[in-house]
Amino acid sequence: MHPIRQRLQFLFSSTKGLILMAMAMVAVVTALFGMLSGPMAEWGVRDVVVRLLGMKLVQAEREGRIIILYHSIAMAIIAIESYMITGLVKMRPIHRVVVNTGVTAGYLTTMIFGLLFAYWGRLWPFHGLFIAGLTVMFSSGVVLTVALWPWNKEFYIKGPKSEYARTRSGLDLERAAFFAMAATTVVSSTFGAVAGAYFGNGFEAFLAENIIRSPEKTTLEYSVIGHLHIMLALIAIAVTLIIGRWLDFKGLYQKIAMPLMILGVVVLNLGVWGVVTPLEPIAHMIIYMGATPAMLAALMLVIFGFDKLIREGVRGIDRPTFGQKISALTRDPLRFGSLWQMVFMNFTVSGIGILMAVRLDEIFRVWPAREERIELTGHWHVLSAIIATIILFYYGDLTGLKGRLRQWYGWLIIVLSDAAFASVTFFEMKRLFISEAQQQPLVNWLMAGIDFGLGSLLVVLAALMVWRLTDLFKKKGLWTREAAEENLYQVAK
Repeated sequence: MHPIRQRLQFLFSSTKGLILMAMAMVAVVTALFGMLSGPMAEWGVRDVVVRLLGMKLVQAEREGRIIILYHSIAMAIIAIESYMITGLVKMRPIHRVVVNTGVTAGYLTTMIFGLLFAYWGRLWPFHGLFIAGLTVMFSSGVVLTVALWPWNKEFYIKGPKSEYARTRSGLDLERAAFFAMAATTVVSSTFGAVAGAYFGNGFEAFLAENIIRSPEKTTLEYSVIGHLHIMLALIAIAVTLIIGRWLDFKGLYQKIAMPLMILGVVVLNLGVWGVVTPLEPIAHMIIYMGATPAMLAALMLVIFGFDKLIREGVRGIDRPTFGQKISALTRDPLRFGSLWQMVFMNFTVSGIGILMAVRLDEIFRVWPAREERIELTGHWHVLSAIIATIILFYYGDLTGLKGRLRQWYGWLIIVLSDAAFASVTFFEMKRLFISEAQQQPLVNWLMAGIDFGLGSLLVVLAALMVWRLTDLFKKKGLWTREAAEENLYQVAK
C-alpha cells in the first residue's frame, strides 16, 4: 500500500487516528483564535494576526463569530467523545463505521466552512455548509443512539452473577446510561437548531451572559440559554461514562452509580426542556433534582477509582501507611488526574454554581452587571477546559505514554490547568473579598496565573501534537503499531 494512503487510512479509519486528527484540529483552532483574545489584543498580537491572515472582523458581528467558533470546537469535542464511545462500547461494526464516518465529515465541515464564513468574509454557501455539517453530526448522533440501544439482547450481561450493574433480565445499566446520554443529546441539540432556524426572521445572535439580567426573555432566548447549559452538561456526563469504562468501573459503587446517572440525565434534561414550557418557574428546581444524582454517580466513580489506584499501589504491603497510600494514589498521573479533575471541578465549577444559585438575589445581583457576566463566562469556560484536560489524560494513556514522559505529561496538565482554573475562580469571585478600588494588584496576579497556566498548557498540547505529527513521517513509527493494534482490537470487539 502507498505510504500516504497508509497514513490516511490510519487517520480516518482507526479510533486512535481519528482522535488524534480531531485533537490536532482543536489545538490549531484554539491556538489561532486564542490570539484574538483580550490579553493578545493588549499586547498587539491580535492586530498582527488579523492583518497577516486577512481576517474581516466587524464589531457588530462579534456575537455571531463567537457562536460559530464555539460550535466548531464543540463539534470536534463531541466527535472525540463519539470515537471513544465507539471504541469502548460494544456495538455492531456497521454502526461503528457509520458513526465514525459521519461525525468526522460533520465536524470537519462545520469547523472549516463555519470559521471561513465567520472570520474571512460572508460567503453564504460556506454558511450553508456549516449548517450541513451540523446536520450530519445530528444524524450521526441518531445512529449512535440506535447503536447503543440497551434492550438489544445481543449486548445483555449474561451469567448468574456479575460485577457490573444490570437488571435481573441482564440489561446492562451502564449501556443504558450511555444510551440515555446519547438520546437526550440528540433531542437537546434541537434547542439550538430551532432558535437558529429563526435567524433573519426577527431573531438575532446574542451571548447568553449578555442578557442574563434582562427582565423579560423570549422563548427563543430561553431555548438558546437552555441549549448552552444542557449540551455542556451532557458532554461532561459523556466523559464521566467514558472514564468509568476506561477504569473498568464495577462492583457496588458502579451498581449504585448507574441508576443514579440514568435518573440524573433524564431529570436534568426534563428540567432544561421545561424552561420553554409553562414549567419555567420551577424548571431550575427540576434541574437541581437532576444534577444531584448525576453528581453522586460521578462521586461513586471517584471513590472507586481512588480506592482502585491505592489498592494496586500498595499490593504486597501488609499495613500501608498514609504516605504510602498517597504515593500509590498519585503514582499514575493520568488515571489519578482524570479523577482528581472531577473533584477539583466541585471547587471551581459546581460549588460556585450552587453558591450563585442559592444567593443570587442576596449577593450576585447586587454586583455590577459586568461582575456577574465575568462569573458566568468563567464558569462555562472552566467546565469546558476541565473536560478537555480529562480527555487529554485518557488520550495520553490511549497513545501509550509510559515512564518519565507519562509523569511529565500528566503532572504538567494537572498543575498548569489547576493553577489557571483556580486563578479564574478567584477572579470570578473577587468581589466577595476585595473592593473595586483595591482590586488591581490582585487582578494583575490572577491574570498572570491564568495566562501562564493556559499558555503553558497549550505548549504541552503543542508538544504532544508535534511529537505525533513527526511520528507520522516515520516509516515504522508508533502509528504503525497503533494501526495493527486497532485491527486486533476491532476483531476482539
